[in-house]
Amino acid sequence: MSFVTRRKSLAAETRTDGGQRLKATLSWPHLIALGVGAIIGTGIYTLTGVAAGLAGPGVILSFAAAGAVCAFAALSYAEMATLMPHAGSAYSYSYATLGEGIAWVIGWSLILEYTLVCSTVSVGWSGYAVGLIEQAHWAVPKALLAGPDAGGIVNLPAVFIALAVTGMLLIGTRESATVNFVLVCVKLVALAGFVALTLPHFNAANFHPFAPFGYGAHEIGGKKYGVMGAAGIIFFAFYGFDAISTAAEETKNPSRDLTIGIVGSMVMCTVIYMVVAACALGASPYGVFSKSAEPLAFVLRALQQPLAASLIAGAAVLALPTVIMVFMFGQSRVFLAMARDGLLPRRLASVSPRGVPRAVTILTGVIAAVIAGAMPLSDIASLANAGTLAAFIATGLAVMALRRAKPDLPRPFRTPLVWVVGPLGIAGCLYLFTTLQTKTIRFFLVWNAIGVIVYLLYGRTKSRLAEA
Repeated sequence: MSFVTRRKSLAAETRTDGGQRLKATLSWPHLIALGVGAIIGTGIYTLTGVAAGLAGPGVILSFAAAGAVCAFAALSYAEMATLMPHAGSAYSYSYATLGEGIAWVIGWSLILEYTLVCSTVSVGWSGYAVGLIEQAHWAVPKALLAGPDAGGIVNLPAVFIALAVTGMLLIGTRESATVNFVLVCVKLVALAGFVALTLPHFNAANFHPFAPFGYGAHEIGGKKYGVMGAAGIIFFAFYGFDAISTAAEETKNPSRDLTIGIVGSMVMCTVIYMVVAACALGASPYGVFSKSAEPLAFVLRALQQPLAASLIAGAAVLALPTVIMVFMFGQSRVFLAMARDGLLPRRLASVSPRGVPRAVTILTGVIAAVIAGAMPLSDIASLANAGTLAAFIATGLAVMALRRAKPDLPRPFRTPLVWVVGPLGIAGCLYLFTTLQTKTIRFFLVWNAIGVIVYLLYGRTKSRLAEA
């Protein structure tokens, strides 16, 4: 079974002083800003309502729990990113430390994750777009504005945005740093406006009972309820912190600034999420706004603030497509890394004259559009979380395995208290995995069983390491 445990040489993955390096210009304030911009997105705009319906007012604690688990995982990512700052993420980390077999499983899981994240954001975007369409009284059949689970035929707006972003990527469109900064400001200003408008209507009675479904996770009708049951869904809201770890090479003082940047941005985003959720709960009973596909805009409309609701919806419609774009780029990077290693057909590693991996981008976009058009938001987000949790666990294991195997290896950033942070991150991820819906866990296992078959029939013999 040597093909399962064979590893890529870490020396081949590690930066050398002789190679070209990016200029170190970032300090911890830049990293915190980068993290906040990357993390805040679909989760707070769309999943707040879904999670509130599962946990009640206790969803505030769901945000805190998910944020803590992600913070532990993020510190492990930071150490590996400083050693291997290139495409592949957890797949590459696993390949160099845990072996080809585990690397394949993680890469296969990441393919699932990134595709489903694109679908989830597309459905979230659709919720706000549909709200604007209905507010404008456009004559669009309702059957084309919702998937089968909501009584429609297809969620056409979700299909549209997934394919539109795919089209932008195919022609090589890239948002500039200035546009990104502006969109981050739009998101934060919109959330600040929401807090300012809902605070005067705060009603503490809406917080009783605080945890109507309990603090653990238990299944009712195929969904996991309770504070930790909601945490398994709201975990999606913290995606994006790896944007900080990938900036390791450009950081002036990695050992200090990365820690501050990662922990600081996670704390800030957790606080922002908890404040926004508290304001939504204080202004409207959770049982009311949790049924809306655009919960924040719904709360403002209920408070007779139609203009503010439209602005919130407009901010979501404007900013969320960039999240889809980022994750489609991420999907292509994982595909490229696996194809370069020979585990997937190497022609997938080819790019167009514009520098775009055309085949991978089209495949990802079409699959994401089909899923977004037919599946409900909570199911897609739950499946995406399963793949991400697997990647987080593998990264935690990779850090500890490398500390054991090569304790003297120079590390620009060292995960603090690694023998505490690593196990806590892994344990937290394992627990959150158990809080996912039973059908989600089953699908994830089936997906990886299919992946193992693909590996045994193709990747095992086509791997570049098999040729060595």
